[in-house]
Amino acid sequence: MVNVFKRLLGRIFKNLFKKKKHLKIGLYGPPNAGKSTLANRICKDWLGEEMSAVSNIPHETREIEIKEQINLQNDGKELSFSLVDTPGIATKIDYEDFIKKGLKKKEAKQRAKEATKGVIDAIKWLDDMDVVIVILDSTQDPYSQVNITIVGNLQARDIPVLLVGNKVDLKRSNLKKIEAAFPQYDIVGISAQYGNNIDKFYDALISTANA
Repeated sequence: MVNVFKRLLGRIFKNLFKKKKHLKIGLYGPPNAGKSTLANRICKDWLGEEMSAVSNIPHETREIEIKEQINLQNDGKELSFSLVDTPGIATKIDYEDFIKKGLKKKEAKQRAKEATKGVIDAIKWLDDMDVVIVILDSTQDPYSQVNITIVGNLQARDIPVLLVGNKVDLKRSNLKKIEAAFPQYDIVGISAQYGNNIDKFYDALISTANA
């Protein structure tokens, strides 16, 4: 009975400490959904500098990138965290896809190798995350194997998730499809490039982190 009480007390103190500590927040999603664009938006808003390179070629981010000590303040609320931008998650990476984007064969094979390692590293890093932002392209079909794999991994780990539908500035954007695909989550629609609804995103991030 004493041991049970000790474990319960330990869990309570752990949870109290967890809410007060500096968090580690990860950006996850498929390639070209806008993770690095959102990372740059967050860092420019709160640090005055960009974080990641952005490109129309998939898997521009092939290594984990981290920005420390971001202090977000929105509507009287605060959140202190490190932002982790991860490589785009893909179930298949083919060097020929890079050749189609204009890369030479040698460079395409190297990029595919680096991208594959980046995906493995991103999944490993999930266990270190306090909160995960999943960013999806709202102009694309959300019912993809990649999206289901990402969300499934997060549910299995019981990690707090904020689901973001990016590119709402485009006519093909359809947030209702994302909501139908993942009804267990509230969806925030934004344009990471132009800043549409970014204050709503920050408010949702604080609420998710403090839930």
